[in-house]
Amino acid sequence: MSSASSGQGSHCVIYTDGGARGNPGPAAAGVVILADDGRVAAELSEYLGVATNNVAEYRALLLGLQRALDDGYRQLDICMDSELVVRQLNGAYKVKDAKIIPLYARARKLMREFDEVQVTHVRRDQNHHADALVNAALDAQAAQRRLDES
Repeated sequence: MSSASSGQGSHCVIYTDGGARGNPGPAAAGVVILADDGRVAAELSEYLGVATNNVAEYRALLLGLQRALDDGYRQLDICMDSELVVRQLNGAYKVKDAKIIPLYARARKLMREFDEVQVTHVRRDQNHHADALVNAALDAQAAQRRLDES
């Protein structure tokens, strides 16, 4: 993992993805933060335990938002392949799932910490880097579980 030390007024693009094998099932979050020059400023992944796809998508978003805040970014372009989450964050859909409400509230609170945040839906094939991080975290967890069982 690399880190960015950015000053005030800095901008980044964050690609997030969350996934569960089964719904619910073993889940993970993946995040790629790109600096303005296009370089990868951070790659993050986290195994989440058993969760739904939507919970995993929000957990990935929260992971990316917190890292961007910690690294001093002020303007964010967030790209996600979850149309549901993007529409909820942009106010087109209401959040009704009890498991999602606190994650949504935390995401909105973190988003208010930045000067500007744009949330955009991207096609899955435009989110392959974050998706690869999700799958790597899930594969590593599955491999560890097999080792623990043998």
